[in-house]
Amino acid sequence: MKVKISCQDKHEAVKLASLIFIKDGMETFIRSVVNVYGSELVISLKDKSVHSIVLRDAEQVEAFTDFVQSVVEGKSKITGTKAENDTVEITKD
Repeated sequence: MKVKISCQDKHEAVKLASLIFIKDGMETFIRSVVNVYGSELVISLKDKSVHSIVLRDAEQVEAFTDFVQSVVEGKSKITGTKAENDTVEITKD
């Protein structure tokens, strides 16, 4: 299953792609969505750090949180991320 998430800009897209999935170890790194402030998403990672990502709008935040819910619950794993311009394509099994 794939989803494309639009971020505020290219920098935010690269940050999101690199924070949620570690390609070398094929490891999903996101632990939870901590909070949402409009188009800003705060996520917690397995190393217990917390990061803010600014998406294009609240619809993108909703699409991302819906998509990663099964990942956070341990039912799915992210298998790839690809950042292109201000968009991140995320794939899960």
